[in-house]
Amino acid sequence: MEIAFGSRLKHAWNAFMNRDPTRSYMDLGSSYSYRPDRPRFTMGNERSIVTSVYNRIALDVAAIDIQHVRLDENGRFLEVINSGLHNCLSTEANLDQTGRAFIQDVVMSLLNEGCIAIVPVDTTLDPHVTGSYDVLTMRTAKILDWYPNHVRVRIYNEKTGQKEDIILAKNFVAIIENPLYAVINEPNSTMKRLIRKLALLDVTDEQTASGKLDLIIQLPYVIKTEARRQQAESRRRDIEQQLAGSKYGIAYTDGTERITQLNRSLENNLMGQIEYLTSLLFSQLGITQSILDGTADEKVMLNYYNRTIEPIISAIVDEMKRKFLTKTARSQRQDIIFYRDPFKLVPVNNIAEIADKFTRNEIMTSNEIRQVIGMRPSSDPKADELVNSNISQPENKVEEQTQQEENQNGE
Repeated sequence: MEIAFGSRLKHAWNAFMNRDPTRSYMDLGSSYSYRPDRPRFTMGNERSIVTSVYNRIALDVAAIDIQHVRLDENGRFLEVINSGLHNCLSTEANLDQTGRAFIQDVVMSLLNEGCIAIVPVDTTLDPHVTGSYDVLTMRTAKILDWYPNHVRVRIYNEKTGQKEDIILAKNFVAIIENPLYAVINEPNSTMKRLIRKLALLDVTDEQTASGKLDLIIQLPYVIKTEARRQQAESRRRDIEQQLAGSKYGIAYTDGTERITQLNRSLENNLMGQIEYLTSLLFSQLGITQSILDGTADEKVMLNYYNRTIEPIISAIVDEMKRKFLTKTARSQRQDIIFYRDPFKLVPVNNIAEIADKFTRNEIMTSNEIRQVIGMRPSSDPKADELVNSNISQPENKVEEQTQQEENQNGE
């Protein structure tokens, strides 16, 4: 429906023209040249190859859907609960992050710190008074101090634009420990040893490429007396001045003097140790180079998801379930579950065979298959039925099913 011109003039808004001239834009709060709530790597992680490993794991964990659901009496999925907690996990976790960006933030902070907290910032009721509250917004926090029943956390306050330290009770803060802590975060773990070796390699490279000549000048006389030492020192300064003052770095020496250059690369086994530790770390994490460059097959990816991704996402979901769902909610068969789309790793040429098997065995309907491959659902009522199209169906089967549903609704 086209909007009338007069209505457009009355209700339209423009970001540049409709600013309030009486409002001061200097009271908006603190401003930064970079995003202040973004997780920052520490302890050398930001300067090594482990950053790419952390980012890959965080992206894969964030790609898994987490939902607040209701189960039936047999523990099977029944429906999605439209709650604030589900909105945080799927759509908007806070003012700055979507649900997926929030989970990625959680995983990257978890791998970097070893143990982090998920804080429900805004809730419908006071968590100190009742446990029957709904989470409206949540953020990732760094744990600074541990107390018997409380923790001191550093969390970003979107009202002030700064990170603040607050003390919160453990019973409503989700405290998540990295299940791969022994491999990644222990002081003498494989990851920490690799980071130290990479730091040593960086120091060696900087010394090698520092621009120094490292020359030894052999003079044609014996330097044993103080006069000879002063004469040698004067000769050294003279060569330094020649090199520094020359446009192309050229100096001259006497024919009887010999110069030996030492700035060759150092012979050590650092690179071999780094390659060994990298291979050991990848094997302990269940990661291969093919996973990082995207050439892994289904078996490798399945091993990676089972050994690396599943423990991390399970730790997050289990702690949320324990802290954000009360015993009453769990008795009402509420749950927080995660599931991974099994069709993401399926090649296109196998989709037809899988679709045929799933529909023929009445596992998925035609419209559910169409949704998987990105097509709009069909308006044909038969597309929403779990029937085998390869077998002729009785003409009155649809009428019987409709009659049964009406009888069940009537009862």
